[in-house]
Amino acid sequence: MLVHICCSVDSHYFLQKLQTEYPEEKLTGFFYDPNIHPYSEYYLRLLDVKRSCKMLGIDLIEGEYDFENWLEAVRGLEHEPEKGARCSVCFDRRFEVSAQKASQLGEKTFTSTLLTSPKKSLKQLQTAGDFLAQKHGIEFLAPDYRKASGTQEQNILAKEDALYRQDYCGCMYGLNIQRDQQNKLADELFVPLSGQIQHESIEARIELYEKRLELEEKKKPYKIVKQRFLNWRLSMGVLRIRKEVVPAHFLPYSTIKSEYTRGKVEYQTGLLHHMNRDEVKFITLENYNQLSGSDFPTVQTLIFNPPSYEEELTIRTKLGIFAYDLSAILVVETIPTNKIEILLQSKTYTDVQEVLIEL
Repeated sequence: MLVHICCSVDSHYFLQKLQTEYPEEKLTGFFYDPNIHPYSEYYLRLLDVKRSCKMLGIDLIEGEYDFENWLEAVRGLEHEPEKGARCSVCFDRRFEVSAQKASQLGEKTFTSTLLTSPKKSLKQLQTAGDFLAQKHGIEFLAPDYRKASGTQEQNILAKEDALYRQDYCGCMYGLNIQRDQQNKLADELFVPLSGQIQHESIEARIELYEKRLELEEKKKPYKIVKQRFLNWRLSMGVLRIRKEVVPAHFLPYSTIKSEYTRGKVEYQTGLLHHMNRDEVKFITLENYNQLSGSDFPTVQTLIFNPPSYEEELTIRTKLGIFAYDLSAILVVETIPTNKIEILLQSKTYTDVQEVLIEL
């Protein structure tokens, strides 16, 4: 039996139920999910599915990540709600490829772990699966493992085995709608041009779960705990002096009251140069290099290749900044003496992150 897999939380429980009910069947997992965006999120879910299948002794095949074809398939359906027309097209595409793969492998039956997702319509999934199974001359199995407290059992199992618990289906359109309804930032779609790994980013989660795999291979004990913290994302930062854009690096947790401010540097305290509005502060690249132990030749070099996020956070402390200070701090090559304009779009918000602790 070929089992289309969408994520480890759904598949871990679903596969064990299949192993119990169909002990004579050889199950083969098929991870085909081009709807998942960005790719780093796709990779993270695949990483955890591989771990789950290894724990359960199930072979896994990875399908093609043909995201551009998926985008074309759902064109015009970007604003459809969850369980709407876009989801139908998405299921049809994944089930079509899964049915084709099952037929190629000589399997007589295929199914999908999407059937256990509480956010998906069981009837919608079964209709799509039955149609495509008939088209390829095979059978679509649609067990309802949600009933009789199945969803609760699934969640308990996911927690016991420390599975990666994503909180959106993978579709960026569904994510944006979900975050708008929650009045939250869709920070899963934020990736700094520098490639710097920020707290509670998908890239940070990948580092955590890859480290977890290393510890498990070495049979070293660990615990994944959650922390509530103040998160920050920068979407745009521009410094203009006399209407000319000047390279400037915005330190983490830089914010201003609105998205625009202007003024002049009035005075200096220690290494900090203070603007006369909106608590904006400047430091020189030379002083930044001294504080960070770096040797960046230009601010532009720093912008595109900064130190780690953790290292940059310590610079605020070294400058004597109050721990809860959210003032904008800009790194420039020389302190401006003329009129300054700043455009800054950033957001701070309470968030929860996972932390790996070696025991």
